[in-house]
Formats: sequence, C-alpha cells, structure tokens
Amino acid sequence: MLEKRSHVTPVDPVWTRITSEAQAAVENEPLMGGLVHACILHHRSLGRALSYRISAKLCSNEMSMMVLREVVDEAYADDATLIEAARADLMAVYERDPACHRLLQPILYFKGYQAMQTYRVAHWLWRKGRHDLAYFFQMRSSEIFGTDIHPAAKIGKGIMIDHAHSIVIGETAVVGDNVSMLHSVTLGGTGKEEEDRHPKIGNGVLIGAGAKVLGNISVGRCSRIAAGSVVLQDVPACKTVAGIPAKIVGEAGCDQPSISMDHMLGKDR
Repeated sequence: MLEKRSHVTPVDPVWTRITSEAQAAVENEPLMGGLVHACILHHRSLGRALSYRISAKLCSNEMSMMVLREVVDEAYADDATLIEAARADLMAVYERDPACHRLLQPILYFKGYQAMQTYRVAHWLWRKGRHDLAYFFQMRSSEIFGTDIHPAAKIGKGIMIDHAHSIVIGETAVVGDNVSMLHSVTLGGTGKEEEDRHPKIGNGVLIGAGAKVLGNISVGRCSRIAAGSVVLQDVPACKTVAGIPAKIVGEAGCDQPSISMDHMLGKDR
C-alpha cells in the first residue's frame, strides 16, 4: 500500500508576526482595515504581500496592476533569492531605524523598503534581458518613491535606506551587504564615461545624508561617509571620511557602523 503523505504548510515566524501585527493594527484603527487586509491579511506569504504592494504602488494608466503583479510573481517564482533579500532588508530596517517599531511598517509605509523591492524586481528583469520593462520599473520608482536606482546596479541584501528621498544609484554601481544610507545619497559618475564608472561600496558601510560618492572608486568595508561629504577617491576599510572633497578623519569607531547608525564625528570612544 502507498503511504498517504500529509501536506503541511511550513510555518513562517516572520510572516506570522507580520499578520499578528496587522490584526492588531486593524483592531486599534478600524479605518485602516481595508488597506491592511488588502496588503497583508488577504495574502498567505511575504512574497504574495510584496507582489501586491509593489504592483499597487507602481501601476498607472500605462500599465495595469494586474500586469505588474504577474511580472513580480514571475520574478519571485523564478528567483528565491529575491524574497531572501526582501527578508534581510526588512530586518535591517526594523533593527536599525528607531522609527520602526513593527515589521508591518516597512511593507505598508516606508518608501525606502518599497523602493528596494522594486529595484530587486527591476534587476531581475535586467538580468533576463527585459530591459524596457526594467526601465519602466525604474521610472515608476523614481516617480512614486523619489529614488532613481538603475536596474543594472548590483546591490546586496540587508539594505536600509532611511527616508529614501533623492537616492541615486548609477548603472555600474555595486553595493555590498548590510549597507545603510540616508536620504539624498548619490552613487554616481564624474562625467560621460560609458564603461565602469560608478562606485563600489563594501559590506557594512554607513553613508550619511546628502553624501555624494562619485566615480569608479572603492569604499572599503565597514567604513563611514559623513553627511554632506563628496567622495572622489578610494576609502580604506574601517575609516571615517568627511568633507568636500572627503578626507580620512579617523577610524570608523565600531565594527559595524551600518548597524550602529552612529553618525557623530570626534567622539571619545
């Protein structure tokens, strides 16, 4: 006789917590019920919820939500690392942003998190050779979230973009894992070069608000770039740079500046 196998749905503690937070949000504010049910409680997984949220935010008269959702679902089904990165980004925001008190918040409200997940689908499209659709995702992310991230850029996981307004990341930029940056950061070029022309940011780097990192230069792991700085030369690992043009002003001050989120310079440690 054939043994009957039971099909047990794996328990996802992260998604369980998110749905619990969603239920509590509706109880506390019933007027939020429609939004919370549509974005969270009507879905069975983080991937399904993100697919809905991204397509709902990006849809327009030019591209329907249904079409966009099919694209996002296809991306998530094809590449499981997209959801892995989305989870890592979610935990990065929760752990590093003092304004984030629930896992629910980035999915519903934080445009930095939503923009990163939009970029990840756009990058998947780019790798599949579907460049025009990738450009559409980039365009809509710029219009909706105020972030302009080229779909060809290579960005790791565990990324936290706080506030996220006016973020620019160029075509040949590379960003490592566990990087944190604030608003108005530019990872750009220095002219009209057409080859490898954008910065390479190492793991664990903290980039302050308004910082500009320009050209095909390297920023070493676990370094800090002070707010408002203009970085035009390589930055060694575990250093702090500041100024226009930026110069080394000290050590990074801790092992993981992108996690500590300490932007203060000249402190006794």
